[in-house]
Amino acid sequence: MKKKLLHTALFSIAIVLLTIVSEKFFFRIDLTSEKRYSLSDNTKNLLRNLDDDLEMTIYLDGDLNSGFLRLRRSVKEMMDEFSAYSARSVKYHFVNPSEGTTNEERMKKYEELEKKGMRGIMVYDKDSEGESRQKMVFPWAEISYKGKKSNIHLLKNIPHKSGEENLNISIESLEYEITDVLRIITSTKTAKVAFLEGHGEFTEPFVYDITQTLSHYYQVDRGVLSGNVEELNDYEAVIIAGPTQKFSEADKFVLDQYIMHGGRVLWMVDGTCISLDSLSTASETIGVENDVNLTDQLFKYGVRINADLVQDVQCSFIPVNMSREGDAPEYKPMPWYYSPLLLTVPTHSISKNIAPVKSEFVSSIHFVNDNDQIRKTPLLVTSTGTHLQNIPSIVSMDIINVEQNGYYFNTQNAITGAVLEGIFPSVFTNRMIPNGITGTTGIVSESKPTKMVVVADGDVIRNDVQGSGQNTNILPLGYDRYMNQKFGNSEFVLNAVNYLTDDDGWLSLRSREIQLRLLNKQAIIGQRKFWQIVNIVLPLIALFAFGALFHFVRNRKYTREIKPLPKAQTSE
Repeated sequence: MKKKLLHTALFSIAIVLLTIVSEKFFFRIDLTSEKRYSLSDNTKNLLRNLDDDLEMTIYLDGDLNSGFLRLRRSVKEMMDEFSAYSARSVKYHFVNPSEGTTNEERMKKYEELEKKGMRGIMVYDKDSEGESRQKMVFPWAEISYKGKKSNIHLLKNIPHKSGEENLNISIESLEYEITDVLRIITSTKTAKVAFLEGHGEFTEPFVYDITQTLSHYYQVDRGVLSGNVEELNDYEAVIIAGPTQKFSEADKFVLDQYIMHGGRVLWMVDGTCISLDSLSTASETIGVENDVNLTDQLFKYGVRINADLVQDVQCSFIPVNMSREGDAPEYKPMPWYYSPLLLTVPTHSISKNIAPVKSEFVSSIHFVNDNDQIRKTPLLVTSTGTHLQNIPSIVSMDIINVEQNGYYFNTQNAITGAVLEGIFPSVFTNRMIPNGITGTTGIVSESKPTKMVVVADGDVIRNDVQGSGQNTNILPLGYDRYMNQKFGNSEFVLNAVNYLTDDDGWLSLRSREIQLRLLNKQAIIGQRKFWQIVNIVLPLIALFAFGALFHFVRNRKYTREIKPLPKAQTSE
């Protein structure tokens, strides 16, 4: 009796101590192999520093298929984690945008969401009987904080990937997508980035779309270098977008010393001087090297933009008049090998899980100057069917007639974009300070740890412009009007700038991986009844076997413990 009382007392004391510890110390344990329910330290700190309540409306509810139900469940789990770590209240609720008694009511709700910038998608699915059905789904959420509202797109749609893969990528990206918007609406400081001018770079209309995108994160300025070595110090990153004129030594020096002091640069420089407009009036033209006097500087940093043109079988299309002379025009889409759709390397947070990037007259890149202090990582590569055309040479519309075979397209995965990180040497080491430089007392010959992105095509950042004057129409960056498809240019450039300015590692959230465990659809359809029977009968059999075993063990145990009483001895 005393032993049982002691055990009860010790158990009660342990429960009390555990309760006290749990009140003093907050902790959560994630037992999944991918740590899918664990938030990053950056996210936890962001939530702990909220000074007002956070609300989110999620338009993922109603009659959804299994894939979107999984996305809905993941969003709910993510918001529960946010609520657990937030210093203020985190409220969220799900809304069914298709709820309504009449079709007019549903269409009115759809229009309201469209006006807010939330575009729905039509999802085609099959029910349990195999009949096709379609449903409008709005994979969006609206976040509200201190009166500010912003939309979050919850669904990634990467071409050439299956629906299950895109949904899995969307789940992987949830933490980044939500915190990305949350950081924007909670930020009290605005970092600055700058587009350089004065060397034939793209004018503002041709980078208008990406400028608008970047303006959600940064103060975006434009300007010409004046020779003051400190004039770029206030900028987190500098963007050089498609220069066509030579950089002076003074401008190169300002850029070099900006990098030496830890500055970051996005170089988008063509290796060849040519444009599609030059082929609009003639069937051929000559491609020549785009000499902007940056070769020695980039070479010193560890990269060379080659004087060549990349042709690739994975490319965009252009309309070509296939009718004979004198007949009515008959346009047919033909592959334009000089416009490769560049593959994004999935191992880096800049380029992971984004659509191919559309380019125009892109050149290849080589890594040079082996330096242990500089890490070089490809971001954009061509496909396995690539041809490198050395220049100067003729660029002709006849390229559309080239047969797609391994004899001509005999190169694969040529690098066209890369990120360089580390400690860079100055190109002006052991050289004189150029004339016209002010605000410097000497040359810094080695940089602080910094990073830069190099892309051998300025057109990656250029949006198309139609019309002029009041009739000017700015097309979205990466949109191909002939293919009616939007490629990953905007997301790539935004990720590149965010990565260059990111000292806290936020972009690393894009590297999260969740293993996709798909059910065998053929087994689900062809063996449906078998698995239904297995799922119903097998648990019953297991329960019966456990009961029988338990009964057998119990009987055997108590049978052994009961011993017969000794017989009474009788006297004669």
